[in-house]
Amino acid sequence: MTVTDLLERAKALNVMISTAESCTGGMVAASLTDIPGSSDVVERGFVTYTNTAKQEMLGVSAETLAEHGAVSEEVAREMADGALTHSQAQLSVSITGIAGPGGSEFKPEGRVCFGLAVQGHPTRTETVEFGALGRDNVRRAARDHALDLISKGLSDIDEK
Repeated sequence: MTVTDLLERAKALNVMISTAESCTGGMVAASLTDIPGSSDVVERGFVTYTNTAKQEMLGVSAETLAEHGAVSEEVAREMADGALTHSQAQLSVSITGIAGPGGSEFKPEGRVCFGLAVQGHPTRTETVEFGALGRDNVRRAARDHALDLISKGLSDIDEK
């Protein structure tokens, strides 16, 4: 499905989308807003690169960050939920990860955690190990995966 198709589906369902991005630095929001007419469905994007930004803009708890670290499904969940709470959107996707270079034995380069929050549905999270593809490739892969998650979220709404 193309981004244009994704936006058309969201418009047909009367769904507004928000994004909460860390390692992608706004790439998902940029992909969506590259398409003319995207303002009909893209409500806003949060680029929360630091832990402080995650807390201030999305309401991610300091305890969650301390206990699990920024690159975790727990933080991805709070980011996605926070993007819904702090917007007028009905669907949000979140991304937090280690694009590289570098990482650690516990959180390797290429690990990216995602959240998908859809109004009226339980928030879902997942972790994808893209591997040490290089910073640009990890970021692009994460963007593409997030766009796929938005499509899945629209399917959840369409099934209602």
